[in-house]
Order: sequence, then structure tokens, then C-alpha cells
Amino acid sequence: MPGYSIISDISDALVKLLRAGMVPELIPNSEGIGVCSPADKGDVSLGIFLYDIKRNTDMIPVDRIAVGAGKMKDPPMYMDLYFMITAYSASDIKFRAIEEAKLIGRAIQLIEGNSVMKGEVYGKAFSELRYPPKIELLELDNEEKRRIWNSNDQPYRLSLFYKVYPVEIESERITDITRVRETDFTFGQI
Repeated sequence: MPGYSIISDISDALVKLLRAGMVPELIPNSEGIGVCSPADKGDVSLGIFLYDIKRNTDMIPVDRIAVGAGKMKDPPMYMDLYFMITAYSASDIKFRAIEEAKLIGRAIQLIEGNSVMKGEVYGKAFSELRYPPKIELLELDNEEKRRIWNSNDQPYRLSLFYKVYPVEIESERITDITRVRETDFTFGQI
């Protein structure tokens, strides 16, 4: 079961997917694609930013899991991760919008073609998941997009917004239980 590192594993897997499909054709080197905040992008050409995490309300496990004789583990939590992908072209101003549109278009093509995070595409960490996360393009209105950008005090740039769900995070809480060892029934007439 996935532990707390699944959140960073998903970010890393998205970076690897985009690098495999964009370097060197559109971006000269793999360092041009990375996880970064719009406020701290450095020399990244395509930035992936985890901007929100919420509890998944569709999957609410209630059963504890047996983990040996006399021990039960609390059920896992399921989360939704929200990512923003932004192109930052360093081209001359005359070509910048065209270059950024190419980067965004290729990112859409790669992610939509691999929208279920299975182990054969995304790596070993995803081959053992009970529910492989799905990647879904969000259709936010311009006001919502600007609100996300304004939280970073940056001028708005064309970006993609994705939801990755359900992301399972294993519980570490284990409790001892005692099994019923004997019962006593008394039957009578009323």
C-alpha cells in the first residue's frame, strides 16, 4: 500500500512522462521540465505545480484491515491532487506565444494519452496500487484560474489544470483487538 510519498511520486511521474515526450524535440534538456511554483520557476520551460490537496469524497473506506493475529489497521485515506502545468518560453517576444502553445499542446497530448497512472507507464510505485489514479483535465472558468494565479502574486499565464484521483495514503495506526473466546447464551420463555 502507498505511504506518504505517493504525493511526491505522482509529481515525479508526471515530470518523467513529460520529459520522455518533450525532450529534446521541444525542450532542449530534461532540466527544462520540473516541479515548481509560478513564483519560483527559475529556468524551467514547463512547470508542474501542486496547488491543492483535498479529501476524495467518493471513496470513504470504513473497514479496518487485518494485519496479523490480533491487530487491525485503520483504513486508508483517499485524496484528490490538483496540478497546474504552465509553459514558460524563453523565446523572443514575437515567438513566445507560439512556443508556449506548442508546449501546452504536447503536454495535453501526453497526459490524455496516459490518463490512468498504471505501473507500465508511470513506474513501479504505481504497479502495486489497488486503484490507479486517474488524471482529469479540469474545466475551470477564467476567474478560478486567475484566483489560483493571484495566490502567487504573478501575472496570469495560460495554464492547464488537472485533478489526479483517487490517491490512496495508507494509515499507520494499528490497534490491538481481542477476539471473542467464549459466549454464554441463556434461553428462556417470557
